[in-house]
Amino acid sequence: MSAIIEEDGSGYEPVKVLIAMHEGMDTMDVVGPLEVFSFAQHDMKNPDSKAFRVLFAGSTEHVVTAQGASFRAHIDFAEAMKRLAEIDVLVIPGGGTDKMLKTKDQPFTIIKAFTELQKKNPARERTLMSVCTGSLFLAELGVLSGLAATTHPDYVTKMEIICSNAAQRDMADRCDVMEARYVVNNLRFDLGENEEENPYILSKKEYKDHKRRKSSAGGPPSPIEERANGGGGGRPTSTARKGSISLKMSNMRRESVLKRANLRLGGLRVLTTSGVTSGIDGALYLVGALVSDDCADEVARKMCHDWKKGVVVDGTDV
Repeated sequence: MSAIIEEDGSGYEPVKVLIAMHEGMDTMDVVGPLEVFSFAQHDMKNPDSKAFRVLFAGSTEHVVTAQGASFRAHIDFAEAMKRLAEIDVLVIPGGGTDKMLKTKDQPFTIIKAFTELQKKNPARERTLMSVCTGSLFLAELGVLSGLAATTHPDYVTKMEIICSNAAQRDMADRCDVMEARYVVNNLRFDLGENEEENPYILSKKEYKDHKRRKSSAGGPPSPIEERANGGGGGRPTSTARKGSISLKMSNMRRESVLKRANLRLGGLRVLTTSGVTSGIDGALYLVGALVSDDCADEVARKMCHDWKKGVVVDGTDV
């Protein structure tokens, strides 16, 4: 049985993370997020409640980093491409970017395939995360068009040039390159204790009414229209449980699919992080989004890490 679809029998369905490795990548870009995901549990007192399952993919069995460390891949990229539909989070490390930008070898193909998969099938919530200069690969592919993103401070100018060239090549919108710890696009909020009071959740009847109003002019604002964080009429903070259960529920709701389909990249959550250790902070954000804020705080405490928050671009529940 594939390592991707194996379950541990604990009753928890872990979020499946694939780290796409390449020769010359930075060791910390891999180890940082790996450490975070490995610590995350739905129940911090129950070691069988692991929230994530992490897999390595590589062009060869052993991938050597810029620091000389060797990582063994669980699967090759051919197998990863076959199993891509099962992946929830794709992580792209940085390092060795000059060579990769010239050759455009893996992980370029799997990044493009992952984004195309989301656009063709927005019925599943997926996340694309880059660490450090891994964002340059996303920029070169045009994935960051119309989004906001960051990278290692020493590579901001280079990234702006790549984004500009990609926008001209694809006749697309520019990427807003900023210096931040991490930047999140197409975020997903928790759903709320009482779904009937959540303005972003539609019943079957409301969904039909929405489609009817959309076809006629002058109707009232749709409850799933884009709204800015903190704006008037925004919904209150919720303490609903997140993680595998709400992730699965969000993948089943037709209104969630509708919302994702109308966002860039089919609602793919795109998270780029700054230099090296910022991958830890970006991974902690995902733990907070997919498991719980308490879990993220506990992971940071265990790692003796001061979680530095980044920028979350305005968005709504998808």
